[in-house]
Formats: sequence, C-alpha cells, structure tokens
Amino acid sequence: MKIELINTEAEQIVEQLVAGVRSFNHEHMGDETSKPLTVVIKDDKDNVIAGLAGRTIYNKFLINVLWVDEKLRGEGLGYKLMDLAESEARKRGCRAAQVDTLAFQASDFYQKNGFTIIGTVPGYQGCPEQYFLFKDYD
Repeated sequence: MKIELINTEAEQIVEQLVAGVRSFNHEHMGDETSKPLTVVIKDDKDNVIAGLAGRTIYNKFLINVLWVDEKLRGEGLGYKLMDLAESEARKRGCRAAQVDTLAFQASDFYQKNGFTIIGTVPGYQGCPEQYFLFKDYD
C-alpha cells in the first residue's frame, strides 16, 4: 500500500474516484441521470455577463455557481437565470433544488427565490459562515 499526497490538479485520479462513487451509487439508485445545466447571459460583444451552472441528478437540481457582473447586479439578471434554469430542471424531472453559499454572498437572494436554509456551518476567523439551502418543487 502506498499513500500519496497530491498538490496539483489530478483530473485522471478524480475521474477514477467519481467512477467509483457512481458504481456504488448505481447499486443503490440505478442508472445515474446526471446532466450539466448551464444558463449564460452575454452582452453584444459575446462576453459572459452573468451565468448559472449546475447539474441535474437523481431528480434534483444542484446549483454549483451563479454569478452576475457587479455593474449589472440589481437588474434582475439573477432572477432570470434562476427562472430559466429551474424551468429546465423541472422539465428534466427534478423535484427539488439545492445550493450552498457563504454568509456574505447570496443567501437572501436564494431565499427570495423560494429556498429555505436547512443547515449552516459556523464561521471562524478567515472563513465566513456557510449556508445550505433547499427548495422543494412539489
């Protein structure tokens, strides 16, 4: 047995780990239905000015990141992204959504979009509190 600590991107190893988890999950959940879901808004020069990326898996929409250019915040672009992404997630059969965010980021935004804080991780010096939010589509 050999234990190795890797301090660089190890894409091939991560893929092996994910494949192992997927195999285990298949035994309990059946075929995985994971699909990426990304919505972007671009300006007239084709620059991304806002976007949301996540994936749908096992009838749930997992939001990884949502960003709106600072100059355009407050104009409703985040709500537009959420509306489009959640509409697509529902079409794919999702019955719920989840996201996590740091205290200084967007917990209020997600709550205004119908999410409920279901858990927190306390903050400490150098790391703010983290919120886990959930939204039931049923």
